Amino acid sequence: MNDNPSQDRAADWPLDSVVAELRQVRHEWREQQGRERDLGSRELPALHAVHEVVDDLCGILFPMRLGPSDLSKESEDYYVGHRLGHALTMLHGQVKLELNYRLQGVSPADHDQEARGLVRAFALLLPELRRQLDQDVVAAYRGDPAATCVDEILLCYPGIFAVIHHRIASVFYRSGLPIIARIVSEKAHSVTGIDIHPGATIGRQFFIDHGTGVVIGETAVIGDRVRLYQAVTLGAVRFSEDDEGGLKKGEARHPVVEDDVVIYAGATVLGRITIGRGSIIGGNVWLTRSVPPGSNITQATLRQTR
Repeated sequence: MNDNPSQDRAADWPLDSVVAELRQVRHEWREQQGRERDLGSRELPALHAVHEVVDDLCGILFPMRLGPSDLSKESEDYYVGHRLGHALTMLHGQVKLELNYRLQGVSPADHDQEARGLVRAFALLLPELRRQLDQDVVAAYRGDPAATCVDEILLCYPGIFAVIHHRIASVFYRSGLPIIARIVSEKAHSVTGIDIHPGATIGRQFFIDHGTGVVIGETAVIGDRVRLYQAVTLGAVRFSEDDEGGLKKGEARHPVVEDDVVIYAGATVLGRITIGRGSIIGGNVWLTRSVPPGSNITQATLRQTR
């Protein structure tokens, strides 16, 4: 009699044949992608590791609000220093993995040095990142009459959660680390339903109210003091194709939203158009043309101009 019941149960399943077939599928995929080589070990950043880094960074940026529940002001600096060292060490490992993947053929020693430089540069940006986020929190407090205090904004508002993650992801994206950047942005997307591509450029004092369903595309440019409501899309109207029929990468295809614009719930703004400074875009508007500064666009005004 077998003393290990799990071995008996495992014998019931066609493990060998499934493992062999999965190996063959992986081989075929890697051949098709020109990647059939000895991988050796993991070659891409790990979701759980990047998520842990970002959770640490949130606590580091706002230790008395997003840090541990038993933290005291007297131990604040110790906590920040301890977690920052841990987070940057983990981040260095994930950055190296992305560089190894992206810069195949370059010496791994060079990857290590470049990774260290990128992580140092990121660490030095954290104070400015905190200043930016403070402005975002204040903008949310001022923009929402239901908010009782700035701490409520930071602790409870999905828009701020998404903006914190976007500000972090944007630094990685502009440092040439698009995979880590997307992992960070998709973490916020999965929690809040707010989808901000890390390539989007977003100015100061940005506020997303309610938030669910907001989509901001890669090449969108958003000015200062802009406010968006739920289900707003800043998207592309069409996608250009290359000579082989694939979609062209890197083209500016999303809107430019100038300073002091408000876009209400359900509005869809598409293409490389400009929403002029101080404009108001009403709820459920579908907009594919630029509007001058100070415009007030509603469904009714759009029907009148057709």
